[in-house]
Amino acid sequence: MEPRILLTDDDELILIAMEELLLSEGFAVSTASSGADALQQAADARFDLFVLDVIMPGMQGFEVCRRLRQTPGYEQVPIVMLTAKSADADKRRGLEAGASCFLPKPIDPARLLDKIRQALESP
Repeated sequence: MEPRILLTDDDELILIAMEELLLSEGFAVSTASSGADALQQAADARFDLFVLDVIMPGMQGFEVCRRLRQTPGYEQVPIVMLTAKSADADKRRGLEAGASCFLPKPIDPARLLDKIRQALESP
């Protein structure tokens, strides 16, 4: 069974591009346009990896990440965070929230795929 990935970003064009990329690589993909939507979907279905945008209206990716880590069954699930912010403080904040890794925007598709595959292969 292919890994299930939940992509969360408030930018619809980014969501569409990432979804098409991951579907073409054989992943099962769902999308969420807000942090609240991501948390609801995580409660309703099982995912093997999350890709979260940091800056979103309402609930930022940091908070979504923290809440996912507090959700039974998601304590160790890989979380890849995407951000236009590349300051060390932001990376540290994301890692403290439970992120597995950070990728800068604009997204390099090959690097995103590499990070996802690495995260899914890690124990």
